[in-house]
Amino acid sequence: MTVKSCEKIEKSRVTLTIEVSAAEFEAAVEKAYQKMRKKINVQGFRPGKAPRKIIEGMYGAEVFFEEAINIAFPDAYEAAIKEKELQVVGYPEVEMLGECTKEGFTFTAVVPVYPEVTLGEYKGLSAVKGEVKVTEEDVADRLQILVDRNTRLVSVEREAKLGDTAVIDFEGFLNGVPFEGGKGENHSLELGSNSFVPGFEDQVVGMKAGDEKEINITFPEQYTPELAGKDVVFKVKVHEVKEKDVPVMDDEFAKDVSEFDTLDELKADLEKKIAEEQEKAAQRAFEDALMEQVADGITAEIPDAMVENQAHQFLENFKRQIAQQGIPYEEYLKMSGTEESKLLEDAKEPALRQVRMDLAMAAIIKAEGLTASDEDVEAEYKKLAEQYSMDIEMVKKYLMADQVRDELISRKAIEVVTSNAKAKKARKTTAKKTTKKADAEKEAEKDEEKDAE
Repeated sequence: MTVKSCEKIEKSRVTLTIEVSAAEFEAAVEKAYQKMRKKINVQGFRPGKAPRKIIEGMYGAEVFFEEAINIAFPDAYEAAIKEKELQVVGYPEVEMLGECTKEGFTFTAVVPVYPEVTLGEYKGLSAVKGEVKVTEEDVADRLQILVDRNTRLVSVEREAKLGDTAVIDFEGFLNGVPFEGGKGENHSLELGSNSFVPGFEDQVVGMKAGDEKEINITFPEQYTPELAGKDVVFKVKVHEVKEKDVPVMDDEFAKDVSEFDTLDELKADLEKKIAEEQEKAAQRAFEDALMEQVADGITAEIPDAMVENQAHQFLENFKRQIAQQGIPYEEYLKMSGTEESKLLEDAKEPALRQVRMDLAMAAIIKAEGLTASDEDVEAEYKKLAEQYSMDIEMVKKYLMADQVRDELISRKAIEVVTSNAKAKKARKTTAKKTTKKADAEKEAEKDEEKDAE
């Protein structure tokens, strides 16, 4: 293999002109013969036993050329990439030059490569950093979550009311015939949750354990075609009515749900935790804003292949997310009326932003000579093991050392930017003046203008 030329062209692509020698091509032809001979029948020879010369005599010397080219190309291409030390980021566009003969062949490969990146400003930047401010409402919301978690449902011997949970059997009928999906047994229905067809829950209110009832419902127009706008009858039987046993928010409650002895201590701890969360969120947003500025400031000819690869990665991540929700990808496409090509097209803009961010990060790491030692990696493993209460060897099983090292180096790059940046306070919006006050000020301004005249 000989690289006859290596030329840089637009959008960080390189055109390689590669020549495969006669000896290299002969070796490829022999491999092609060994691969193809089993499929070629020659009279007088057992399948796969016909000599190469006999087959070439019957079908021409070029009978194995196409397969030989397919065999020779990958090795020649990989050798050329290695020789020229190219960092390839996509598949090549290949074109044959001239005819292929027993003397070999020549081809060009246009290949996208990692772009040259010029950093803009990455020190001395500024961005808004949110203010940490914990309100009484924030603490009350957290307390309510604890209350909800510790609320029990207890059975009651009375008629159901809104807020209760009724355990019911139900079956729906359209024109006297049961319809698909309209039946359930021992179903726990919270009355007032609006999880059933409008009007259903309101008619269960007033029923008690043992009661049976027919409920008349008209399905909404925006529903499945089979039932949209149809009048149906549900036969309902109530097995049990349950009400919420809500704990009293006092010192005893604090002892039950936390390590604290008083409600005031619990509130103080929640306030502290919320403040820490707000600080982390504000810091992340501050870092993101700064890194976006750095990414916007780089100069680079980004090959389309990098953006397309990132868009495909986003799509694969999306497929995993909906799979975790129990939605098959093909079913999602049908339900949403979307084609995969549209998803990929929509992903291109965020993919470009991500590529620019990755390029900016790599450029900072290179400019600053950032590294992470084996000791740094081990310390991070220990930290993660403590954070997730896992054995350190188990953490190492799920996280490769190179992943941890890359993450540590990326953090150092972000630290370079943030430690040399200025945090600005968000502008306070001024409330609109009342109409009367605004009118009064306008009149005052008019008077002043008259006086000036």
